[in-house]
Amino acid sequence: MSATHGNSPRKVISVIPARYGSTRLPAKPLADIHGKPMIQWVYERAAKAKGVDRTVVATDDDRIAQAVRKFGGEVLMTASDINSGTDRVAAVADQIPGGPQDVFVNVQGDEPLIVGPAIEAAVELVKSGRFPMGTVMTPLVSRAELHERSVVKVISDATGRAIYFSRLPIPYGRGPEPQYPFADGAFVCRRHVGLYTYTRETLLRFRAMPQSDLEKAEVLEQLRALQAGIPIGIAEVSFTSIGVDTPEDLEQVRNFLKT
Repeated sequence: MSATHGNSPRKVISVIPARYGSTRLPAKPLADIHGKPMIQWVYERAAKAKGVDRTVVATDDDRIAQAVRKFGGEVLMTASDINSGTDRVAAVADQIPGGPQDVFVNVQGDEPLIVGPAIEAAVELVKSGRFPMGTVMTPLVSRAELHERSVVKVISDATGRAIYFSRLPIPYGRGPEPQYPFADGAFVCRRHVGLYTYTRETLLRFRAMPQSDLEKAEVLEQLRALQAGIPIGIAEVSFTSIGVDTPEDLEQVRNFLKT
């Protein structure tokens, strides 16, 4: 049963932003993974999440739109001059009538290993009314990941609210050899997975805000929300997250799904 605001049901809409252009991996959404384009893997996995009322691909490219329609998915066209995935999700919100407390899910189009429980956990953070914005994290698996700039790290407080996101290890371990792990071997920070949920109200507010100083410094748009005082809830989930940015990432995903 959906939560309600007033007399209207609160809808949950998953949106998968998909661009054709990619510097390191052109035509990334259409990359073949065992006979299916990557966007189909993401769509089918996202659509399995419990409590999601609608799953939509948001694109500005006819080739992606045709591929989505071919496998029976829903697609909405958005403008070509949209700069970020969040803005593309907001452009979909503009096209779907509803109330301010509807929940929109930003599912990254380059996460073909996304699982329903991760989406469900992020949705619950917002749908429950605890947070206006939510996301997820997974455990870090190695010291190499801890120092990899492309792996975004996050720390949270005891209430499940994100404190800070960074491309560097956080918190800094003072000493000749910084001691990042706890005694049991677990890292203080976690790996952030770029899956977001927002109320419609928060999503549209976020789009209207200018980039913040922290966002520009780290090149992480979620810091715009934190710096503006928007609480971000974060749930820890367990799944293998491989964002596909390079041909090597694509091959890793193919091997993972083969086994």
